[in-house]
Amino acid sequence: MNRKEFLINSSLYLTGIKLTGEPFFFSKTETEIELAGKINLFGLQLYTLREDFPKDPKGVLAQVASYGYRQIESFEGPNGMFWGMRPKEFKNYINDLGMELIASHCNVFQDMEKKAAEAAEAGMKYLICPWIGPQKTMDDYKKMANRFNELGEICRKNGLRFAYHNHDYSFKPLEGRIPQEILMQETEASLVDFEMDIYWVVTAGADPAEWLKKNKNRFRLSHVKDRSKNPVADNSKNSVDLGTGSIPFRKLLRTALRCGMEYFIVEQEAYPNGSPLEAVRKNAEYMKRLGGR
Repeated sequence: MNRKEFLINSSLYLTGIKLTGEPFFFSKTETEIELAGKINLFGLQLYTLREDFPKDPKGVLAQVASYGYRQIESFEGPNGMFWGMRPKEFKNYINDLGMELIASHCNVFQDMEKKAAEAAEAGMKYLICPWIGPQKTMDDYKKMANRFNELGEICRKNGLRFAYHNHDYSFKPLEGRIPQEILMQETEASLVDFEMDIYWVVTAGADPAEWLKKNKNRFRLSHVKDRSKNPVADNSKNSVDLGTGSIPFRKLLRTALRCGMEYFIVEQEAYPNGSPLEAVRKNAEYMKRLGGR
């Protein structure tokens, strides 16, 4: 080990011990600094605050920024993706708070040309399909993959990327295959990326790390969402504060980074230990520890 490697290694090791209670990033190369840096730019899917956010978008965004979030992923509500603001107004407000508008979930099957143009105006990097529902046959999934390619082309023409966000159904066997495989094999990597909702992959009984390793550079965004150690039948109730559930994020996010993951977006759908805003605050503290902030 040369002097440069020794200093990097020692610094990262001590930072991990001091801030997280256990070593996380302490490799011999500068790569680990880059990895920690990406985790430190963690974001929030605003659907986490779906009850609070529509009542006071600007006030809630300011509170989110104060917790340490650096990126925002919006979703389409009654007032669109920009919550009553114009695209540039929404972007500028978020930027003034020290955050960046990365993406939005939206109905990609309606007015996509218009939405892509507005997303570009807002400086987004992605428009994301949040849901297609379980399809009846594998041919239906192939048709959906072809549609994704078309939507990806619309995004490309507007300087954006298109992505699909999974639930559990695409990781459950159908006709002897896993639908997620079809969606990934039948889409063009130049046009379509994927947002891995880690919670739903685990809920389906699949291994997120294996999917990341088998499909390097296809899963570019993630939803960092923990799952209860004692899940009940109703999966809408199994989302818990980060670090209190069963998913080993410390190891998994490192794997994700090495497999091409760019964005780590916190999301939570149930709040067993307090209010949504309190969950958002706790989750930010957890992500800061992972990144050594």
